[in-house]
Amino acid sequence: MLAVCADESGRLCGANRNNMFWALGILLTAILIYFIFAYNGLVRLRVRSDAAWADIDVQLKRRHDLIPNLVETVKGYAAHERTTFERVTVARAQALTASGPAARAQAEDSLTQALRGLFAVAENYPQLRAVQSFTQLQSQISEIEDQIQLARRYYNAVVRDLNIRCAQLPTNLVAALFNFSPREFFEAEGGERESPHVEFGTSGS
Repeated sequence: MLAVCADESGRLCGANRNNMFWALGILLTAILIYFIFAYNGLVRLRVRSDAAWADIDVQLKRRHDLIPNLVETVKGYAAHERTTFERVTVARAQALTASGPAARAQAEDSLTQALRGLFAVAENYPQLRAVQSFTQLQSQISEIEDQIQLARRYYNAVVRDLNIRCAQLPTNLVAALFNFSPREFFEAEGGERESPHVEFGTSGS
């Protein structure tokens, strides 16, 4: 009778060990699956934020490329407005050398303010506002500003999602393990989350 009990006890202990190993295996598998899903989610957000930033960079370069022609066009009718031209030139140079979303956003805001001053000067010259090359540049820059605004909003939305994932438990453990880190927003000064928009006057006389 004792032998039977011992045998049954041994079988029960073996069954309990097997159940424990199965439970441990299921738990480890679940943790591994979560890590894989969390890692892949972070990778997707990082790739999307890189692509969104590249789109912003393209639009900013388009604007930078148009500015010299715009300055020269206005200078042809208002050569004495040297301070305005210098302000735009300096702001553009600073925007070209700025690095990182926060620094570039600040530099681009300064450039936008300088462009507003340039277009304010143009408002005083009806002949200039009737020149086709000027109106084309004006229209192109306006279009680019709209594209920058859309790209800024999308980029900031993706960065917000990435930063939340990097801060929330338990995804932050995966982020720390694989060196995912929060990213900077591309924001206007004062926390404004929209792209700076140049207000243009009418092109008619």
